[in-house]
Amino acid sequence: MTLFKNVFSHAYEDNVRAEKRTPRHYWNPYLVGMGLGVVLLLTFVIMGRGLGASGALSTVVAATVNEVNPHAADNNQFYRNYIPENGESPFKDWLVFEVLGVVLGGFISGTVAGRTKIFVEKGPHISTKKRFLFAFIGGALMGFGAKMARGCTSGQGLTGGAGLSVGGWTFLLAVFIGAYGMAYFVRRQWI
Repeated sequence: MTLFKNVFSHAYEDNVRAEKRTPRHYWNPYLVGMGLGVVLLLTFVIMGRGLGASGALSTVVAATVNEVNPHAADNNQFYRNYIPENGESPFKDWLVFEVLGVVLGGFISGTVAGRTKIFVEKGPHISTKKRFLFAFIGGALMGFGAKMARGCTSGQGLTGGAGLSVGGWTFLLAVFIGAYGMAYFVRRQWI
């Protein structure tokens, strides 16, 4: 417990001095990629299925609708898929805990690396409002696409790609082609 306390008090002091120092470098992407591969393998071994995040959001939405209007949730096939019939809480789904762990782990990692300062990352030729608008539109499109594709980037790309799924590899190719194709049109916003 003392180690945990020391890490967080040290991280807090680092965060207070963040303006006076340069944040640490990012981790080596090859090592992180191998680590992610090990985590993916462990999810297959331990949970019997791979990673995914959009299922957690669907669970939260379905549980909220079920609390507000159970009749509407019962009459909707999408919501029924995410609400257990045995009366258990849908929040016991392991994907909910996975996403909470990703958020907590990201915060701890950012704190330790001195990267938790609140700011809007944007290019010099775009306003903060426009940046938020574009981020919202992009996030909404990604969420809609995740439902249409029956999986998010981690579910389709990582899990599907690791399982050599044709759909997973098609998804990955489409993501890269779409991103590089769109980058041409928005490049001036970042330089």
